[in-house]
Amino acid sequence: MRDNVDGALYASMLYDFYGELLSDSQREVTALYNEDNLSLSEIAEELGQSRQAVHYTLKKAEAALNEFEDKLGLIKTYENNQKLAEKAADMIDRLNLKENEADKLKCLIRELAE
Repeated sequence: MRDNVDGALYASMLYDFYGELLSDSQREVTALYNEDNLSLSEIAEELGQSRQAVHYTLKKAEAALNEFEDKLGLIKTYENNQKLAEKAADMIDRLNLKENEADKLKCLIRELAE
């Protein structure tokens, strides 16, 4: 997965999947950095911490998020499910089903993939 998406998107996905497993401090810094696009200096100012402390917290959070993915593989599974759903939708298109039947099947596949 890391090779298939840019770093910002991957970091956002890691946070979406595993953010609740971080400490409150790590979750706050990571959200401000990735979701709100604040710089380390801006985060430090907002939290009343040094830039170095924010940097350290962010690096620890990133390491933890990557470790969660290495052990649990939820993002990898999600990506594989998306690929399978695309293949299934392509197969449905080739079957020449009635439009409403094809749409219902594709809808079910999308629900399963999410």
